[in-house]
Amino acid sequence: MIELKKLSPDDGMDVYAMLQEIPKEENGLVNSGNGLSFAEYKEWLKKKCAESEQTGLVDGWKVPSTTYWLYVDGKPAGFGAVRHFLTDALRKAGGNIGYGIAPRHRGKGYGKKLLGLLLEEARRMGMDRALVTIRLDNGASKAVALANGGVVTEQTDERILVWIDTVRKI
Repeated sequence: MIELKKLSPDDGMDVYAMLQEIPKEENGLVNSGNGLSFAEYKEWLKKKCAESEQTGLVDGWKVPSTTYWLYVDGKPAGFGAVRHFLTDALRKAGGNIGYGIAPRHRGKGYGKKLLGLLLEEARRMGMDRALVTIRLDNGASKAVALANGGVVTEQTDERILVWIDTVRKI
């Protein structure tokens, strides 16, 4: 069984352990839960929960973002976040959706499923489409985005920009 669960301040050791498996920075994804002590992780959860409830920009640049865990057969296997809206800077690097799968769960189609579920959440937030920015050397993420109906609209020296309709016809 595969399900998406919204981050909660009550999340425990299973999520903490999964976050330690995913590198702190990999292919443009920043996992700010990696390397924290368990006590720091519990405070981080509170901060991330508050980020999902904010409106407008914080500190003049930070947009609201909601984090989710991908559970496979009752165990966390990955995570993703949906930014509620974009700034000009996020339209070039960052996008609406970022996601990562723990290394031991890769190659099983979970990335495709996770992105699909995150697109459903983006639709629930009122987005007609969502942007995913992908580093040029990340072929796996490009394949995931295209498999979810993504269309490459731009390429820079560092990344491709992929827009995906949240009401998918897949």
